[in-house]
Amino acid sequence: RSVRVDLSGGRQPEPWISRKMLKKREPLLVEHLSKCEDETMVPVLASKKASELPVNEVACILQADLQYGLNHGEVTRRRAYHGWNEFDISEEEPLWKKYISQFKNPLIMLLLASAVISVLMHQFDDAVSITVAIIIVVTVAFVQEYRSEKSLEELGKLVPPECHCVREGNLEHLLARELVPGDTVCLSVGERVPADLRLFEAADLSIDESSLTGETSPCGKSTAPQPAATNGDITSRSNVAFMGTLVRCGKAKGIVIGTGENSEFGEVFKMMQAEEAPKTPLQKSMDLLGKQLSLYSFGIIGVIMLVGWLQGKHILDMFTIGVSLAVAAIPEGLPIVVTVTLALGVMRMVKKRAIVKKLPIVETLGCCNVICSDKTGTLTKNEMTVTHLFTSDGLHAEVTGVGYNNAGEVILDGEVIHGFSNSSISKIVEAGCVCNDAVIRNNTLMGRPTEGALIALAMKMGLESVQQEYIRREEHPFTSEQKWMAVKCVHRTQQDKPGVYFMKGAYELLIRCCTTYNSKGLALPITQQQRELYQQQKMYMGTAGLRVLAFASGSEMGQLTFLGLVGIIDPPRTGVKEAVGALISSGVAIKMITGDSQETAVSIASRLGLYSKGSQSLSGEEADQMDIQQLSRVVPRIAVFYRASPRHKLKIVKSLQNIGAVVAMTGDGVNDAVALKAADIGVAMGQTGTDVCKEAADMILVDDDFQTIMSAIEEGKGIYNNIKNFVRFQLSTSIAALTLISLATLMNFPNPLNAMQILWINIIMDGPPAQSLGVEPVDKDVIRKPPRNVKDSIITRSLIVKILVSSFIIVCGTLFVFWRELRDNVITPRDTTMTFTCFVFFDMFNALSSRSQTRFVHEMGLCSNKMFCYAVLGSIMGQLLVIYFPPLQKVFQTESLSIFDLIFLIGLTSSVLFVSEAIKKIERGRERNQKPEAFFHEV
Repeated sequence: RSVRVDLSGGRQPEPWISRKMLKKREPLLVEHLSKCEDETMVPVLASKKASELPVNEVACILQADLQYGLNHGEVTRRRAYHGWNEFDISEEEPLWKKYISQFKNPLIMLLLASAVISVLMHQFDDAVSITVAIIIVVTVAFVQEYRSEKSLEELGKLVPPECHCVREGNLEHLLARELVPGDTVCLSVGERVPADLRLFEAADLSIDESSLTGETSPCGKSTAPQPAATNGDITSRSNVAFMGTLVRCGKAKGIVIGTGENSEFGEVFKMMQAEEAPKTPLQKSMDLLGKQLSLYSFGIIGVIMLVGWLQGKHILDMFTIGVSLAVAAIPEGLPIVVTVTLALGVMRMVKKRAIVKKLPIVETLGCCNVICSDKTGTLTKNEMTVTHLFTSDGLHAEVTGVGYNNAGEVILDGEVIHGFSNSSISKIVEAGCVCNDAVIRNNTLMGRPTEGALIALAMKMGLESVQQEYIRREEHPFTSEQKWMAVKCVHRTQQDKPGVYFMKGAYELLIRCCTTYNSKGLALPITQQQRELYQQQKMYMGTAGLRVLAFASGSEMGQLTFLGLVGIIDPPRTGVKEAVGALISSGVAIKMITGDSQETAVSIASRLGLYSKGSQSLSGEEADQMDIQQLSRVVPRIAVFYRASPRHKLKIVKSLQNIGAVVAMTGDGVNDAVALKAADIGVAMGQTGTDVCKEAADMILVDDDFQTIMSAIEEGKGIYNNIKNFVRFQLSTSIAALTLISLATLMNFPNPLNAMQILWINIIMDGPPAQSLGVEPVDKDVIRKPPRNVKDSIITRSLIVKILVSSFIIVCGTLFVFWRELRDNVITPRDTTMTFTCFVFFDMFNALSSRSQTRFVHEMGLCSNKMFCYAVLGSIMGQLLVIYFPPLQKVFQTESLSIFDLIFLIGLTSSVLFVSEAIKKIERGRERNQKPEAFFHEV
């Protein structure tokens, strides 16, 4: 038996806990809980209650050990009761309801009405035919909509939140959904709080609670219990970190008091779910296009019905044909196909290691003409290895081995240095090891790669245990603005003595805090000559592409002893140079932004092909001194921004947007969030990126690799082209069907197609062949094409010409067949069968030529899009069944055709493909004659 204890402030407690007991919150309750541990499940603590209790009482109620954490058996037991730490609140509408709702479409209602009228007039054949057609049309629409919903749901699951949790005494990295009440969670800068936590350790902690409370300024947090009198709304609970909020600075530990829907965020989440995702610009323009076409179609159909009635044709027939035409001619599938294509494209991007969070970004990707990229981890591997040491007294040592392990050694003049055998070298290694937050366990790094490289250096010298010999008393954490870190420590054996400061960071900033330098264990005053030597050495290492870190120690900040420099290699990622080359040649400018020195930055940029003759570099300080207008004037020529921090990124983005560029900006730190939001495409790093950053970004690179940005741009352009292809296919079919019936009516011909045949054409137009155009594989040449102008509409002049030419050929060809068959002026099933089959075959060849706007069919390969092949084969098989299968012959009023008829029709209808290919050839010739624009090549 498991009884749920709920110690909530506002919620109703379980009947077996009296209100008095709750108010007293006597140890009695805790005692009761521990006694019936086997049969009573751990409660969920409301944040109001938890904030008023001392930490040890909270731990007692939750039966948890703050330092050791829960064991895995207990975690499983609690999860079985409390469930996963996630929300599942969307009430699924049953499928049958969704299916029925498709019949609410006014056009379908009209068709149903015509079926009912047919029954009333005893035309049962027509009634059955129309009903079958309605069911097919509705089913196709339902399947499409269902696919679109499912693929959008998949997108929501792509970025699972993670956290650091202590279990069985070990720090584990796991998914936030695995947390249970009583878990101990560690928070650090940039992380999202994974559940409601009662804090028991907090250092300089401030949390951004805007997602929960709307408060824009971050709230400082502490660990002291909150007096009940001041404990009003959630903003006053300074010792509770709420699920879904973001850590802006500091670090903390807390015990989980509420998960999933039992957290304060549960309520907010329910409200967020009710918000509909805004439509993308492309979806909006498709909706608008659909509405405009509907209006025109209704106008034309009204005229056709009126003229037909005046000509003395049967009014019910004219009504049914009119409604069928409306169903066929109005491309109601457009917005859905756009959504499905966008969503499927996004799922394809996931396979290429890019997660797109917002659908409109897929369109923007094809317009992107400037990429501002971080150096470390995006252009380079972010696998740091120390390769050089330079001590303050002038010794040069080399370091061998790569990776976060002890494989390798430190060599000075051919001799291996180990332990404290050389005090000048060991002092640098000691400072790097003590002023450090990283941990290497089983050759796996937990922490920053630069710090990992310093721990690995200590391991190679056998000095990694030095870290444990000191107790940290004070800390100045590293930030990308100040570019240094310092700690004040005391040795375990000398805790009564004043502490020692250890400092590491950028040379220019660190040297300002130094008054002496270490020379064989002695602290000598720094002379100008020494400074010049160190500066020269720093430049020498930087020019070799090394990141340079400086070290110092001493008893007082501002009067430290300089210890030396360390050179860290961070090799460029494989494939980045090629990606950079391909993007630059397609007219996308790439700018590198880094906190490194000028020499290091320019050296790496040159190696990657980013920095060539005529390129310039600019420092963060220089950018500070310019306003946006001045920066806009020089930014086209700048390839490298060095010693830049996140606040400069925003200025760089604004200056580029000022001159009309569409900017993609990468980022990983807390401070990058603002620039990512401002950029047209904010790109966060999946591995090194903080949750704050991922929250602000539009796209996440799972593997932090620059090449992935290129794949995403490629995919973005491909998706846009695919949408263009099926817009062309749908519009040409829709215009052809309308024109065909209009002309036949105006020329007083009998109707060349009956209502059932028109509905069949609609199924082909909105169904599988059109859908399959949306999954056409991306053309490899697409990346070479210049970025698209944001203001360009999807319907260009060239597209309109192609649509009109295809429609014209289809109409002329079909009318010719109809006229040829109708020589005796009496309409027979053979006449309509020939006309109908002719139109469907035209449609198939039209779909084939619509697969690309620029490439010939033989270049793409007939079977490169398997979905298309299946769709076209299916449609042709369906058409043959309609012609040759007796029950369907009855429904569609068709009759069998001879093999010669089919050969004649194939020969005639293939003309639409040949004309289309000829237009592509003419366009290609024109493009060759025009010089390609150097579009934003300089930006």
